[in-house]
Amino acid sequence: MAGFSINGVSKVYGGASPTETLSNIDLTIKDGEFLSILGPSGCGKSTLLEILAGLQLPTSGDIYFDGKKLEGPDKKRGVVFQDPSLYPWRTVFQNVELGLEIGREAKTDRQAAVQKYLDMVGLRGFEHKYPHHLSGGMKQRAGLARALANSPDVLLMDEPFGAVDHLTRLQLQDDLLNIWEVEKKTVVFVTHDVSEAVFLGDRVVLLTPRPGRIHTIFQVPDKRLRKRDDIALLKIQNDIYAAIHDVKTQEHLEFTI
Repeated sequence: MAGFSINGVSKVYGGASPTETLSNIDLTIKDGEFLSILGPSGCGKSTLLEILAGLQLPTSGDIYFDGKKLEGPDKKRGVVFQDPSLYPWRTVFQNVELGLEIGREAKTDRQAAVQKYLDMVGLRGFEHKYPHHLSGGMKQRAGLARALANSPDVLLMDEPFGAVDHLTRLQLQDDLLNIWEVEKKTVVFVTHDVSEAVFLGDRVVLLTPRPGRIHTIFQVPDKRLRKRDDIALLKIQNDIYAAIHDVKTQEHLEFTI
């Protein structure tokens, strides 16, 4: 069961003036769920994602994954960042293959897995290109294929489409949902884009400005495939905007419409 139980998690960065980034987060993420985490810049969205990945430890509180206390990184949890960080001296195929290579998987198994996910993300024909030959959207596809090739149970995605143009972003959203429907993985998707969070997620968790606390959790209708102009989705977007306006420090929020 690739789910999380987050119990009273807070994060404080030390120093001369300690900064509390997250405060008392309680949240259950179900196996197979697509959960969107939404909030303004600096509210701790990325910090929470890195804690779920095991890349950071909480200052207080506990996280359980797959029924066991989470204490560090695990190959069961793949991470996709806004910058895919492809190695420029490796081809697309070699970049996607990297994790399997490090894990000493058999060459034939590596090749089969890499080709499967390159096909799935729409990069067939670009296997032997180098990153500088790719558009921003294609680089993100390669980064997603790299994460999927390692067969994680969970995808943790930190604003992966934030640096691409609007039309490419919409296509990547559609492609991600198609992959999720096939792979049946748990996805935690961080964004500051309200429409993206609602279109993708089964639920949307809205965090307050720093220190990030859970303000509201919105349930999105189960209906899929979705249309962006669906009345039910537009209503949830409006409800989210209303919740944002309830936050006293709304002038500091930086949501994308």
